[in-house]
This record gives sequence, C-alpha cells and structure tokens, in this order.
Amino acid sequence: MLYLDTAATAPVRREALEAAWPYLTGTFGNPSSHHAVGEAAAAGLEDARRRGAAVLGMRRSDIVFTAGGTEAANLALKGLALASPRGKHLVTAGTEHEAVLESIAFLERVHGFEVSFVQPAADGTVTPEALRAVLREDTTLVSLALANNEIGTILDIRALAETAHEVGALLHTDAVQAAGWLDLRGLGADALTLSGHKLGAPKGIGLAAIRGRLPLEPLIHGGGQENARRSGTENVAFAVALAVALELAEAEREQKAARLVPLRDRLLEAVLAARPDALLTGADPRHGGHRLPGHASFCLPGRSGESILLDLAERGVIASSGSACAAGSDEPSHVLTALGVPREVAQTAVRCTLPAELTAAQAEAVAAALTEVLAPAPAL
Repeated sequence: MLYLDTAATAPVRREALEAAWPYLTGTFGNPSSHHAVGEAAAAGLEDARRRGAAVLGMRRSDIVFTAGGTEAANLALKGLALASPRGKHLVTAGTEHEAVLESIAFLERVHGFEVSFVQPAADGTVTPEALRAVLREDTTLVSLALANNEIGTILDIRALAETAHEVGALLHTDAVQAAGWLDLRGLGADALTLSGHKLGAPKGIGLAAIRGRLPLEPLIHGGGQENARRSGTENVAFAVALAVALELAEAEREQKAARLVPLRDRLLEAVLAARPDALLTGADPRHGGHRLPGHASFCLPGRSGESILLDLAERGVIASSGSACAAGSDEPSHVLTALGVPREVAQTAVRCTLPAELTAAQAEAVAAALTEVLAPAPAL
C-alpha cells in the first residue's frame, strides 16, 4: 500500500514515541505539583516548550500547548479578538480551514464582530493589495493560512502581516500544513498554530504560538496552567513528542522538499497527460506558483472523485478528495467553490499528499496507477 494522504495525518515517528515514553511511565507526575515527581514532569514540559519555540523563532513564553490544531486556532482567534480593545472587525478568506471559519462565525454570531472576506486569486493566492482593500481602521485580526490543506498553495505571510500591521491589526496564520515543509521563522505573524499529528507526533497535541505579551482571553478556565492561557493539566508526554517531531521535521525540511518536488511534478505530469482536461487546483509550479513540495491536487470533470479514489485503492494507492474534516459530506469543497470552481467540478477533486519517504520507484507506480485509472474508457 502507498499512503498519499499525509495532509490528513502522518504516522507517528518512533523518535517521538521514545521521547514521550518516560513521561507516560516513570516521570508521570502532574507538572503543577510541588514535589520531585511533579517537578521532573514540569522540567520536561518546559524543555518541550523551549525546543518548540526555537524551531518557530519565538520565545518560550509564547508557546501554549493545546489538544490539537483545531483548539489552537480557536484559542488564537477567539482569544486575541475578545481581548483586543481595537475594534470588532475581522478579516479572513473563504478558503481557510473550518477551524478558522467556524471560530470567526462564532465571533460574528455571538459577540457581534463584523467579518470581511478577502478574495483569493483563482490559484488561492492572496496579495497584499487584495488584503489592503478590505482592511479598516478598526480591523482587529486577520487570519490567513500559510499553506492551504486542500490545494497546497503557499501565501507570502510576511508581506500579508506587514500589510495588516499598517492599520494596527494582528495577523494569525494557520501553519498546520506548512509545519515540516516551510521555514516557520521570521514570518512576522502575531500568532501561529500547528498540529502534532501532521508532523509525526500522536494525535491530541498542538500548539498556539502567541507572540510577546499580547492579551489573550482563555477558552478553558480552571487552574491557570499554560501561563493562565489554557487551563487543565498539561499532556507532558505528547508535548515532548510534538517538540521532538517538530525538531526532526525542521532538520529534514530542505532535503525532503528537494527530493519530493520532482516526484510531485511527475504525478501532476501523469494526470495531465492522461486527462488533458484535468484542472490543477492551487498554485501551478510549472509557471512559478508556490505550492507545498509534496502536494498534488486536481479536479477531473465528468468523473466522481470518490470513484477515482476507489479505483486507486484497488491498485494499492491511498489518496483523498480533500480535507479529512469534511470526509463523508456530499457537499463540494468549500475551498474550491470559494475559488470559483463550479460545484459539479469541485466534486471531482482528488488530492495526493506525499510521505517524506516516498521513493522515485513508488512515485512511478503511483503515476502508472493514475494513468490507468484516468485513461478514457475504450470505445465500444
């Protein structure tokens, strides 16, 4: 079996499990306890915080461990918006992950915020000019993903953050898909969120990096853990696993990208050769577009995306039709429809996200499977 759905989740790395194991066994204490067992756990937690901050180019005190990327996005968006004295205007794009869109919808529905949507280009890119057109003097917060999970397009977050800062707004970036593929330092974002299970840590751990001493309204109240930003006894073992997985992903990042880019392009070539009418979704690397190194996505008019996935699975290739969070829904991708793709075309989407260890021979096997599955049926 060839697993090409790493955007949904990646296998847990052995190094992450081995690093976590002591905190599930001998060093099992509550890090808030003031005795030797608790203090040993607290030391492990703070070391994980330091190591994660170093990869992100932030301070240790900026890091808040959460139960995953969704909670991290909720904390960053709701926490920053509700604590800000500036105003009640938010900016995002219709192509963002549901965790962002639903958090913003909550702020609009329950707390009376106004929301403006910046319109991306057809390939999902957002320019500073497009963002500037929807900013206002009372804009509190902008949220735009560093890399889109469904189409792989990478945004210039540094330029977008500078644009948001022109009116005094903060910028949050969802870096869940970008972590391990892109350099997360020096982005200029005020808040960054990521998820451990995309990197090789277990499911159930994430982090929100909130820069400096920005006021943040907590979502979870209680004992004041995580510097009073996220109450609840911390998951020390998984925080350690996340820090290790993040460090390893950063160390391997450039080499992995250099190896996977030609394999990704080979799959795109196979699809477009088999189906010249295929629609490449997201930024086109053939014309200088910036997309994730291991991300290939396309629509195939006239075919059901689900039927293509079943045909690929019969040939030992596991892919997806888009976000795992929307799996099982009959609705087309909100990302694709926000980019102007007709609903009936959006329902033909297929996404291949490559594992770091994919070999050239395996990529050729996938290309052959795609060619066979997508070839026109013989005339009767």
